[in-house]
Amino acid sequence: MTKADLIPIICAILLGGEAELRLPYSLNDSAHYVRVDCVRDIHAIEIGLDDRRSSLDSLQQALFYGAILDRAPMVVLVDTDGREDPTEFQVETAARATGVAYRVIDVDFFIRLKMTAPFRSSHIENDLLNNYTSKGQNPISTAD
Repeated sequence: MTKADLIPIICAILLGGEAELRLPYSLNDSAHYVRVDCVRDIHAIEIGLDDRRSSLDSLQQALFYGAILDRAPMVVLVDTDGREDPTEFQVETAARATGVAYRVIDVDFFIRLKMTAPFRSSHIENDLLNNYTSKGQNPISTAD
């Protein structure tokens, strides 16, 4: 799974935020923009993958987005190998030193989420309820 695959899952499903928000700002009479990984009502969130040099930028990005949006910065790193690597250690240490919220999510969680998706699918539940309720039956009833 790539970071682009994980952003909508982490942001929309797990955190209830808006993914990939385009954030405009002005500098020297010139318009610029950045794309925030996830925005919630109280957080500006940057998502990164472990063992990637690009994740070292996560803290700076979260701080910048938080300042622009007047929200608390947060960094979420996805652990892909089950061990803390130097990048994770550096980001966590810097986040804690600056008071930035820091979370780690294990990639195995996403694999389990994907594997169990058919069991959580709303259309299965809706089909079951529609089948029984259209016949005037109670799907929970144990009476035969």
